[in-house]
Amino acid sequence: MENNPAVKWVTQHPRVSAWVVLAAGMVALLINEARSVGLLPSQWVALIVATILVAGACIWIISWEDKDNPEDEAEISASEAGDQDPENAA
Repeated sequence: MENNPAVKWVTQHPRVSAWVVLAAGMVALLINEARSVGLLPSQWVALIVATILVAGACIWIISWEDKDNPEDEAEISASEAGDQDPENAA
């Protein structure tokens, strides 16, 4: 399955692929909910573009949690280094 070009692209670009999936779902919901409102074509375009940008902002905000604090990483690596070699500690 990893030889599939689409799967490779998704694993190499997780944020962009998440943006595409979220934007597609949000646009589908927008179209479903606003189809009977009677919007003009320019209003549809504006709403769809705004929805895609909001989806991108959501993925960007969610990605903030991916970046760990450097101080936390130093503590984790220090504790792992002490735990990995218990035989030489005695």
